[in-house]
Amino acid sequence: MKKRRGTGGANWMDTYGDMVTLLLCFFVMLYSMSTMDKEKWIAIVESFNPQAVTEQNPGGHEISNLTQEQVEQDIEALYLAMRDYVDRENLSTQISITKGNGYVFVSFDNTVFFDGDSYVLRDDGKAILDEVANSIAKVSESVDEIRVLGHTAQEVPDRPNNPTGDRFLASNRATVVTVYLQEKNIIDPSRLVSVGYGQWRPVSDNDDAEGRAKNRRVELLVTGLDVSSEIGDDIAQYYTMRSGQDGTEESTGTSVQENNVQTGSSQEG
Repeated sequence: MKKRRGTGGANWMDTYGDMVTLLLCFFVMLYSMSTMDKEKWIAIVESFNPQAVTEQNPGGHEISNLTQEQVEQDIEALYLAMRDYVDRENLSTQISITKGNGYVFVSFDNTVFFDGDSYVLRDDGKAILDEVANSIAKVSESVDEIRVLGHTAQEVPDRPNNPTGDRFLASNRATVVTVYLQEKNIIDPSRLVSVGYGQWRPVSDNDDAEGRAKNRRVELLVTGLDVSSEIGDDIAQYYTMRSGQDGTEESTGTSVQENNVQTGSSQEG
């Protein structure tokens, strides 16, 4: 009598089928991640760590609680407060203030804050920054970013400054002002940025002492929130761009770095 062959030999098909199914699910997941929008990205991050977004964006505003009209009113109030202070203290020869669409731009003559070739903040400069801080504190919920810009002058008209000394002096001066404002606790530190341009963004010729004096300056750019922005405020945009999930086009780390280099290397004057 012939022995009947067992039916267990087909079990390998079950294992193979399970493996193919898992691989399919894996590739579907990879595809979905490659086309992920910002909301999906945040949802995945929060699923692993509910505090991650809060920790990464400690200075984030609840933008939904603000209206664009309120932001515009606050930026206007900041401009008026700063202008009134300059007029009241007769500082118009040392401080200039302009206002654009959603921002206030303040330019300080270098002598307001520092002595020549120094980045030690003067006491009278601290008093001015105290007034600036008080004005900003009143509208801080509407502020997207405070950018402090340090500038020097080209000492010899036909020869650029030494890059190391030039960049360090400009950056240190901007940093000192930024640190002073940070210690006033008027806004979350993540919204404070310092930039040193050195001699490369002049507003006057360097041919004479008067022109060089105009170029030696520290500037303050205060921008208001754009409530309607689809990718959020400045901090949200940073993390969105860093993750490559801005949804505009497929990007790589190299392209972002190239954009930053192009922006930082532009020269005026």
